[in-house]
Amino acid sequence: MRATTADREQSATYTYLICLAAWAVPGAGHLFLGRIRKGLTFLIALTLMFLTGLWLEGRLFPVEIKQPLVALAALADMGIGIPFFIARQAGAGAGRVVALTYEYGNAFLIVAGLMNMLVVLDAFDITQGRK
Repeated sequence: MRATTADREQSATYTYLICLAAWAVPGAGHLFLGRIRKGLTFLIALTLMFLTGLWLEGRLFPVEIKQPLVALAALADMGIGIPFFIARQAGAGAGRVVALTYEYGNAFLIVAGLMNMLVVLDAFDITQGRK
């Protein structure tokens, strides 16, 4: 039986909503898809990684187009979703360059965002039936 246009549109909308949820809250896409263990693992691990980066005095980079590497770091930071915006509003993530842990904090923040982007792609693959 062939999928109708309405089915494909609904399926595409569902896929994009799952991906949006997966980006906004780490692991939420997997939780909505019924993969509870994976979803909780991603939620806990990525959130702790992000919080560790803040605790280590890492910097949440601003988007500065004139400095491409800073802009890329900012996009990577934003990959964690809503926690990025909450931390930014709370004034966290200013980064203290003289702190011994500054670079480690940056690494944790950037990697948490990038890993969440991979989790979003995994949720996308699941909704497409590839996994």
